[in-house]
Amino acid sequence: MKQPSGTGPAPQNPSHHGDAGLPPAYGELYRGDGGSWRVPAAIAAAGIPVGLAWWLLAPGGLNLLSGDPSLATGTNAEGWLPRDLVLAGLFLLAGCVTGFLLDGKRTGAPAPRTVLFAVIGGALGAVVAWQAGVLAGQWWGPAEDTAPNASIAFSLRALAVLAIWPAAVAISVFVANLLSLLGKPRKMDG
Repeated sequence: MKQPSGTGPAPQNPSHHGDAGLPPAYGELYRGDGGSWRVPAAIAAAGIPVGLAWWLLAPGGLNLLSGDPSLATGTNAEGWLPRDLVLAGLFLLAGCVTGFLLDGKRTGAPAPRTVLFAVIGGALGAVVAWQAGVLAGQWWGPAEDTAPNASIAFSLRALAVLAIWPAAVAISVFVANLLSLLGKPRKMDG
């Protein structure tokens, strides 16, 4: 099939409009980038400070959040739920920050592949944070006899908490995109 003279084929990926205030060109948001593995790796690496913050703040660790001396050791079963809740709160915060940083100030939504990698990174970051906190408890925490119950040691009892970070990433990206759509003025025909 021959094209009429004077017209060339349509460009597959038109040039970026930059900061000119124009919407992104077709296909611009969905083009693949070679460094897509960096997103989950950076988010997973963020699990290390989150895990250390968990150990610093939670009962059974340094217990900086409550400051209650009766919750300072893992032998008090009343500190086990707050220990898990501190990690859940940190995961919620990390997931929301990750999602809103992913959206950033760009025009349009992040590519679905980028969001998927961020959710995978959030899951990896949750596991890294959990293990970093447990390791911090083993290194810097008091030696405790875990024969009566394994939860006496600094640990996570509710493994479902690990799903909070990736879920918060997905929800925050959704909310950021929804708010950006609601903020756009409607174009009037006429």
